[in-house]
Amino acid sequence: MTDDELRTLVRQAVARHLRPEPHRASVVERWRAHASHGTLPLARGGDGDGACLIEPSVRCNHCEYCLSYGH
Repeated sequence: MTDDELRTLVRQAVARHLRPEPHRASVVERWRAHASHGTLPLARGGDGDGACLIEPSVRCNHCEYCLSYGH
């Protein structure tokens, strides 16, 4: 393989990678719509006395596990 052939292959690979994909937006929207990525309208532990709602013996570190469905 010559240098010119290698350069051509690299340029083609980079162009394929940078090309916008028409279905990409729908994949991202489906990912965001999954229940495991949503949060519930609930006051976090740190919003009150600072204790974690899941494990009250520790302070809330705002992991948002208590606001999710836990997956």
